[in-house]
Amino acid sequence: MVQKQQQLRIGVLALQGAFAEHIILLNTLPQVSEAVPIRNAQELSNVDALVIPGGESTTMALIAERSGFWPSLQEFVKTRPTWGTCAGLGISIKRNAFGTQKESFEAGLHVEGLENAEKLFPGVFIRAPVLDEILLPDEVQVVAKLEQDYGKTPKGTIVAVKRGHLFGTAFHPELTRDARIHQFFVDMAREWIMSHPK
Repeated sequence: MVQKQQQLRIGVLALQGAFAEHIILLNTLPQVSEAVPIRNAQELSNVDALVIPGGESTTMALIAERSGFWPSLQEFVKTRPTWGTCAGLGISIKRNAFGTQKESFEAGLHVEGLENAEKLFPGVFIRAPVLDEILLPDEVQVVAKLEQDYGKTPKGTIVAVKRGHLFGTAFHPELTRDARIHQFFVDMAREWIMSHPK
């Protein structure tokens, strides 16, 4: 069980995507003993929480499946703190809803529960999914929405959610210098682990 002062060892799935950027930001946080790349089931078994970076989800799933890592990954996500894409969070997503790579943008976001919340978080959106529909409204908490229209995507579009030990963002906090979303996840993970010992 994680004690109040104990640090977490956070894994970042390193099959594809911006995993190095997540590791760099996580390693700046005092509550993190170490952030490490995860490429197999053995490495996964030695972490308290997991970050699944953005990238091509089909490719990542294929790599994990071919390496025999997929069942361990699925089992981990069922019970341990995980931050990543929206699959499995009780929501429906529309992939690449903001447009192509050329239509990427940055948007200031108010994120509920974020430290220094009056300061907008710089959400970086790259071929991002839209969180289309909350399928389990009693279980899923909306944490952030767009503050204004972006192209065909309207103000109020959901871009971050939380469900128990799961956290999902449609934007890329690892591509900023602002570690507040990473801190939010670490705090969430510590709270979950303290109240749900193995």
